[in-house]
Amino acid sequence: MAESDWDTVTVLRKKGPTAAQAKSKQAILAAQRRGEDVETSKKWAAGQNRQHSITKNTAKLDRETEELHHDRVTLEKINEKPQVIADYESGRAIPNNQVLGKIERAIGLKLRGKDIGKPIEKGPRAK
Repeated sequence: MAESDWDTVTVLRKKGPTAAQAKSKQAILAAQRRGEDVETSKKWAAGQNRQHSITKNTAKLDRETEELHHDRVTLEKINEKPQVIADYESGRAIPNNQVLGKIERAIGLKLRGKDIGKPIEKGPRAK
């Protein structure tokens, strides 16, 4: 017979800590004491409905400054109510081709067709 040591115990499999135990403050401190690498991160707005909150960066962008300022088109050029334009900009309304034509002429860019974003060619209109 082979010699065997009856006083030693061989552990074939050891259960790891459960998720709750691994996340506890005691488990983190024990791992740090053993010199193990511990990575902790705090989730932003975890457990709260903050997906529509205004952050500091959004507030900065909302403030109009010289470099972020958009040129305004006066209402006399397109003769449309401000609410109609606001609905188009926010995507709440289906654009009317007549109004889109007015906006295209006012800003000088194509908003429809295959040449979207290109400048409008000034020339005689075909009848």
